Amino acid sequence: METDEAMEGEPCPACGTPNAPGRRFCRRCAAPLRAKAETAPLPWWRTVWPFRRRVRVRSGRALRRILLVLAVVGLLFVGFLFLPAGRVLFEDVRDKLGGTAEISPSGVTASAEAPGHPAGAAVDGLTNKYWGAPALGASLTATFGTPFRLVGVVLHTGASTEPEEFRREPRPVRADLIVTTVDGTVHEKELTLNDKPGEQTVRTGISNVVTVRLVLREAAGESKGRPIALGEIEFFKRT
Repeated sequence: METDEAMEGEPCPACGTPNAPGRRFCRRCAAPLRAKAETAPLPWWRTVWPFRRRVRVRSGRALRRILLVLAVVGLLFVGFLFLPAGRVLFEDVRDKLGGTAEISPSGVTASAEAPGHPAGAAVDGLTNKYWGAPALGASLTATFGTPFRLVGVVLHTGASTEPEEFRREPRPVRADLIVTTVDGTVHEKELTLNDKPGEQTVRTGISNVVTVRLVLREAAGESKGRPIALGEIEFFKRT
């Protein structure tokens, strides 16, 4: 015998029989009274555009959204590269990952040179010959016919790589490196050089270089009438 309590619930979706509130299955046909499970809430990232709308399986919308996200990321990356800081960082990473090769200048001149020690001796590939600057303030300028990415400069100060001969002649210990690019931009870097024989590497990382000038500012072992010796200067580009 059915009670009033049984008549208070919602009817069964299968047979229409009313059931008591809280029942999970129909008292007559045993059909589930909650045929459709409640939809799970969306994760937080699905509430943010463009993911907030539900996507049917194989509807093609998922692919379109992936392509949209990739396009946005690509635009942000391109915009980052167009910012000065972004370009500098990008080129610096390329310098570290890429190779280098020595590049010879198309011409080299000096503001002053001692007899027998011309400017060309600093770029002839020999460390037993040197450019002799008569005094501080003299400069050596290398020019390049084709703009290039200057990754670094290698310097050999002094008249020789032999320690005794190296100490015998004056040699620079401080200089200014002045780099000019094809658009006229000038980059200046103050160099503090080790007072010992051997190569010294200066990292630069400057694009579109057309001239490099080295100005001598301070020397060790300086003596009147004796030129300041710069054995060799080499330039390296990115490959």
